[in-house]
Amino acid sequence: MVGTKVPWEGTLKRGEGEQLVARSRTGASPARTVPVPDSLHPALREALAARGVEQLYSHQAETLASAYEGHTIVTTGTASGKSLAFNLPVLNTLAEDPSARALYLYPTKALAQDQARALHALKLKCLRPAIYDGDTPKEERRAIRQRSNLILTNPDMLHVGVLPNHKMWGDVLANLAWIVVDEAHTYRGVFGSHVANVLRRLRRLALAYGTEPRFILASATIANPVELAERLTGCDVRLVDRDGAAHHERQIAMWNPPLLDENTGVRGSPLGEAADLVADLVEQDVRTICFLRSRRGVELIQKFTRSKLEERGRTDLAERVVPYRAGYTPAQRREIEQRLVEGDLLAVIATDALELGIDVGELDAAICVTFPGTVASLRQMWGRAGRRATGLAVYVAGADALDQFFCRHPDEFLGRPVESAILDHESEEIHLAHLCAAAYELPLSPGDEEFFGPRWDAYADRLVKLGQLRERGGRYLPRGEGFPAAKIPLRSSSPDSVAIVEAEAGEIIGSVESARARAAAHPGAIYLHMGQSYEVEDLDMRGRRALVSRFTGDWYTQPKKETDTYIERTLDCREVGPVTLSFGIVSVTEQVTAYQRKRVQDHEVLDLIALDMPEEHFTTQALWYEFPEQALAEDFPLDVLQGSLHAAEHSQIAVLPLLAMCDRWDIGGLSTAFHQQTGRPTIFIYDGHPGGVGITRMGFRSFEALTDDAIRLISECPCRSGCPSCVQSPKCGNLNEPLNKNGALELLTRITAS
Repeated sequence: MVGTKVPWEGTLKRGEGEQLVARSRTGASPARTVPVPDSLHPALREALAARGVEQLYSHQAETLASAYEGHTIVTTGTASGKSLAFNLPVLNTLAEDPSARALYLYPTKALAQDQARALHALKLKCLRPAIYDGDTPKEERRAIRQRSNLILTNPDMLHVGVLPNHKMWGDVLANLAWIVVDEAHTYRGVFGSHVANVLRRLRRLALAYGTEPRFILASATIANPVELAERLTGCDVRLVDRDGAAHHERQIAMWNPPLLDENTGVRGSPLGEAADLVADLVEQDVRTICFLRSRRGVELIQKFTRSKLEERGRTDLAERVVPYRAGYTPAQRREIEQRLVEGDLLAVIATDALELGIDVGELDAAICVTFPGTVASLRQMWGRAGRRATGLAVYVAGADALDQFFCRHPDEFLGRPVESAILDHESEEIHLAHLCAAAYELPLSPGDEEFFGPRWDAYADRLVKLGQLRERGGRYLPRGEGFPAAKIPLRSSSPDSVAIVEAEAGEIIGSVESARARAAAHPGAIYLHMGQSYEVEDLDMRGRRALVSRFTGDWYTQPKKETDTYIERTLDCREVGPVTLSFGIVSVTEQVTAYQRKRVQDHEVLDLIALDMPEEHFTTQALWYEFPEQALAEDFPLDVLQGSLHAAEHSQIAVLPLLAMCDRWDIGGLSTAFHQQTGRPTIFIYDGHPGGVGITRMGFRSFEALTDDAIRLISECPCRSGCPSCVQSPKCGNLNEPLNKNGALELLTRITAS
């Protein structure tokens, strides 16, 4: 289906026949507006008029009314003016009450910077906004606490910088009228479970200082906005979801790299296809943003795009294509953001660090390379383009099983509803840690069930037995030195990051989370940063430093890991056909033992190099199922059985994101022909983060659907013996050996046939 005539039509026609799997479009819709209410403070009305705001979208007016009635979440489309929706009640209060304070929480520093620019542009005399995050100079922090009436920060700074030091924040907490939580849909999984505890700690301290601030949350479209908001805040929340903003036409294209070998299922590189598309669009002066989850992939697409433009004699355009991802210094990020806003850049290749609502000027096209894990994220990315005219949204599929599943069912994919966000604020490992942090801030005592639930005292007693709290007259106080919040990472399973240091200059060029360091920055690993390749010379985990040197070779690296599981506790169990299905707590041991070197152009394996790295351990939630050994002995020789179990595990991990709001990188697995505890052939699927957040619990509850989807995935793939589109996994620690596609199909079919 083709709408308005657009410059990219020729680019899409080039893919007709094989690469262009499907085309669609979303039609334009007119705005529904209402006058700016007379009830707003005159100074605020004047400031809005000076910015040309004479009408409000209907959802902005509805949010204003709802926020005064109770805690509210507004969930409307990308670029629908959600910022003004939550700004109106906050700014009106600040205009009316000189002592009132507000706190804005953003998941990224870039978003806070963007909102601060917008607030300053209002030139509202009563408004004194300021950013308070890790980049804020220490000499400015005291003045911000004393003077600013609207403070923009992130959950991390609130967690370790504000709450443990609440005495310095007494005036803010005693006058805190509003808490705004923007991009609420990002607070899911481990991060969301942590933030839910942080917000409960904030509410608890605010009440101790005599205030009960009102929450306003803003979110992209998700299936369960009220449930998410209430799990995050612990409060009853009202919903505003009728979008009154105007929306332009958006043309949508699904793009699948060409099949290179029918027998092996090998396809062209999605990174190469994306680079071709970006280069074409840049040549046509189409301002483009290209998203990919992988930091390495972001750097490679940018590198390939620039090479293609240089080959075409457009070196001038090559300089206007840059990468953007986490791990860059604050100065590097600010420079890229500013160049985007000013229109100096024609294309940016980004991780989801730019998925969210930062204003990067007018963009014409948004490309998403490989499925980002959820439909909600995909639509958020696509929403970056076509805000002021017809836009182009492209999905470039990878060889990954889920990507190819969607390419075989494009209508199902394009019409797929957004998912529900999953978080568990009482996930044991997360919740216990935050109770320790709360006790440091204010002794735990009767009445805290309002914030931490009816079982808080039982948890506190357990912490006493663990030696982390002490009990005095029904009150629980911290034990030990230091403040517990410093030991609780909100975004990863490790408490800090490893600095990437360029050896020759001694300059820190980036960082990587400690939990990822052994896999991403082991000695010999190829590390990409700002389009430049580096080889890791040394990794010092104790010193939190990886030394790297510039690299010009034509290979990249992939780590090999060994994994083991131990069942700590079975929480639920049932029979499904011939297998015994269980859900519970397991401890996982992982060790990076080697790495492959692969050629960049064709991904051919060059060699395998052994490593001597220490083990890592964590405890998490898992589902596992055991096959009766006697039922398999006749049909599955040992080597066939191991490959069949391994392939079945991969296929179920691949389709679990269809049931839970996650991606396969949030999930781990292990399959074995003999497990030391069950004594049987067993497949484990576990939450890939310490403590777990309910992903595999959902898989346990919907195991029959999970198995059916896995059967469909394998049986529809045309390859002969297994490929990246069905049973091979890009994150397999065993480098996809052994795998038996037909055996996996037989095992899974036996489960559903009974």
